[in-house]
Amino acid sequence: MTIAHWEDIPKRHQVAGHLGGTWRDLGRAAGSVGVGVKRIEVDPDCWSTPAHVHGSAEEIFFVLGGSGISWQDGKTYEVGPGDCLVHRRESEPHTLKVGADGLDVLAYGHRRWDEAAHLPRAGVSWLADSWVEAGHGLNPWAREAEAGPPELGDPGERPPTIVRLEDVEEEEFSAGDCVVRSRRLGAAAGSELAGLNVDVVEPGMLNSFPHCHSAEEELFVVLEGDGVFLLGDEEHAVRRGSVVARPPGTRVAHTFRGGDEGMTILVYGTREPNDICYYPRSRNVALRGVGVVGRLEPIDEADEVW
Repeated sequence: MTIAHWEDIPKRHQVAGHLGGTWRDLGRAAGSVGVGVKRIEVDPDCWSTPAHVHGSAEEIFFVLGGSGISWQDGKTYEVGPGDCLVHRRESEPHTLKVGADGLDVLAYGHRRWDEAAHLPRAGVSWLADSWVEAGHGLNPWAREAEAGPPELGDPGERPPTIVRLEDVEEEEFSAGDCVVRSRRLGAAAGSELAGLNVDVVEPGMLNSFPHCHSAEEELFVVLEGDGVFLLGDEEHAVRRGSVVARPPGTRVAHTFRGGDEGMTILVYGTREPNDICYYPRSRNVALRGVGVVGRLEPIDEADEVW
């Protein structure tokens, strides 16, 4: 388990024509496996990425600071701090155009390695029942730069897939030593494959009961305040900018406890219908796909039970 901090992660500044920004791979630095999160600080008056759409991955963006325009298949919408944007798989081509003050954004997504066998001598890759040229000519960013920036119209009324933090209803949960106020941004913006919540943890309290997942992967970014990350019997200090990844199947329970002033955390997690969530303090087990919660009595694996 690695706790990374976004200021310590190597930067990569990438520029191609109208595209420009500084990238940090937060998820990989923290040890994420099937999902990732990158911090992108887009250069003033530049675009974040080539306009693109994913066939199997879902992307969720959270704006940390600055201002800009979300370009979606020719339509444009203003975005700013606290906004959450969801781009579902096989939806609209999208990218971000940044204003004079730049844009600082967290980009979450699944790592999908769809099979496309590469034939290096032939210079092609198999793609389903056909094939495509591969490894020739300019790379995708350079080709996008040659195509020039997309045309920008006047910003319109924002779609349901863009939500503002303060517009999402806050839900409070309080039981024992767990006291948290949460806003479900991803769900409010229509995410399907993952969720993104903002949790406000009260001083000295937990954001959830200690738990571990069999199939779901979680990524945490501390936005404000400080506190402790609990991993099994260990405690690790965290603060604004700390990044924690919890891949599935570790069998080690985790949670956060707020410091003297409390703590605000971005909580990203996949939605897996076959997930089993275990709470070791109560020995409760949640079978997520069928909506059943029960309690198990652990036994020694050496016992003859079959």
